[in-house]
Amino acid sequence: MNNAKKNILVVDDDVDITGLIKQGLEYLYPTEYHVICVNCGKKCFEVLEKNDQIPDVILLDIKMPDMNGLEVFDFLKLNSKWKVIPVIFLSGQTDRDTKRNSKSLGDDFVKKPFEIEKLKARIERVMER
Repeated sequence: MNNAKKNILVVDDDVDITGLIKQGLEYLYPTEYHVICVNCGKKCFEVLEKNDQIPDVILLDIKMPDMNGLEVFDFLKLNSKWKVIPVIFLSGQTDRDTKRNSKSLGDDFVKKPFEIEKLKARIERVMER
């Protein structure tokens, strides 16, 4: 088993959500995760361009002001280095179309609000694929 921490990139404009994920994963599982949080698509790409290390998974909010999560996802898939990164969509929207579209595009869909333990299980399942 690899003992290195898994890098999680969280892209969400809601600071309560990013704080919950960062504190929850890093506090409950300090040896397992390193969480980087950004509040918009533009910053997501800045982090990816600056860092040599590709995240193990991206948690991506669907509804954001500058560039929504589906647009960010499309842009990720255009880059040969980033298109392999698993993406889990996060959304408070529960309509059938949102769930179906995000599940068919990304690797998983997690409805807000969520429990950290359940989010961790979904992250682990996606990274095993």
